[in-house]
Amino acid sequence: MREHAFNQAANDDLSDLPNLSSLNDNDDEFAETDSPNPPTQSYTVSESDIGTRLDKIATDVFDGFSRVQIQGFIDDESLFVNDTPQKSKYRVKLGDILTLSATLDNHSEDLPENIPLDVVYADDDVIVINKPVGLVVHPGAGNRTGTLVNALLYHYPDNAHLPRAGLVHRIDKDTSGLLIVARTKTAQLDLTEQLKDKSVYREYQCVATGVPSDILRHATIDVPIGRHRIHRTKMTVTDGGKPATTHILSATPLGTHYSLLHVRLETGRTHQIRVHLSHVGHALLGDKVYGGLPKSGLAPTTRQAVIDFPRQALHAHKLGFIHPTTGKALVFSRDMPSDMVKMIGILQE
Repeated sequence: MREHAFNQAANDDLSDLPNLSSLNDNDDEFAETDSPNPPTQSYTVSESDIGTRLDKIATDVFDGFSRVQIQGFIDDESLFVNDTPQKSKYRVKLGDILTLSATLDNHSEDLPENIPLDVVYADDDVIVINKPVGLVVHPGAGNRTGTLVNALLYHYPDNAHLPRAGLVHRIDKDTSGLLIVARTKTAQLDLTEQLKDKSVYREYQCVATGVPSDILRHATIDVPIGRHRIHRTKMTVTDGGKPATTHILSATPLGTHYSLLHVRLETGRTHQIRVHLSHVGHALLGDKVYGGLPKSGLAPTTRQAVIDFPRQALHAHKLGFIHPTTGKALVFSRDMPSDMVKMIGILQE
């Protein structure tokens, strides 16, 4: 039903896209489940509490949470009254048992930072962000600050109560483009399920080595991907890896040595596009990890421009999904950033 609704509602926007029956998500998924379950706290309503709004009394009795965060827990059904979800405006009764299963520990060390965000779309349930090149998505070793999560915690403080601050998926630091962030736990679960059932559309633009006639011989690349046995930060094609399928939708020549590709992901493995294209001999321009070195025969100025290009030429160009509350099909696209546009111009000279 989801895929049917997506096709019908987005027919005009997706007229150039393939059938959605085999679509998936991103090039770096999060795990479907989070680690330990949050702790449970409970409180029994006394006579002096009678008639108090649920969000007010919960803020008073459950330490460490703001009223806005408590309201988020109520909306996400992390806070129950007598094992039943209620609204924030519910007036408590004598003997009501309030039960809260939630934590902010996921982001206790992540500081809100006023980092500008290019917000393409936002409502009460979802945010679509056009991530710039160089922005790390999630804090990690060596990247505790300056990440997308830090920015989300500043601009959307309510997201602190969500796993991963609402992130549904991620893209590499040096890849630009569109990604989805949830604003409620319900929306996050729904969008994660859409990723799982392949009803999210993700299309990328990239510059790859090779000419279209050679590249399109590999219109569908279907080989498993796993972590490199020796270089653990790299991924590689391996029989013991997870199934991975990439579709090359189109290839346009850029001079005589490179092509502009539109690529769709059917599965979501780390570095999938980069690994698959390198595997078939058409690595991304600028991808020093997977072999995007300058081709021989380039003019000296062009060769130097390729050498100087500081990242893989990869952009998450188009994104489509079903809104988790309204059921409406949403489709977004954003043009590639200026560094890729400039590089393409040089290759075409």
